[in-house]
Amino acid sequence: MMSLFFSDAYAQAATPDSQGGMDPLVLIAIFAVVFYFALIYPQSKRTKEHTKMLGALLKGDEVVTNGGVLGKIVDVGENFVRIEVADSTQVWIQKQAIASLMPKGTIKSL
Repeated sequence: MMSLFFSDAYAQAATPDSQGGMDPLVLIAIFAVVFYFALIYPQSKRTKEHTKMLGALLKGDEVVTNGGVLGKIVDVGENFVRIEVADSTQVWIQKQAIASLMPKGTIKSL
């Protein structure tokens, strides 16, 4: 007689959304956004700034190479730059090998 008043109870399987976890696609999307802003965007920004700096090189600018050599630009070509590293000592280097542009007078202050 109990079945007249109460319906039979069946166990229901929990749905993935009701377990409290996040959807894997949402986790992947969050990871991709964090990865982009932590690694890709800063590197892209540095590359753009370096390319802009290389395009603006002029004769007389003082530069430091990736190898740490400080010199003054004597001649600027398409792909190469000639820098004077000491009196009567000039070397040709690739533009990409220039790490940074130094303020005028840096060589004299050393």
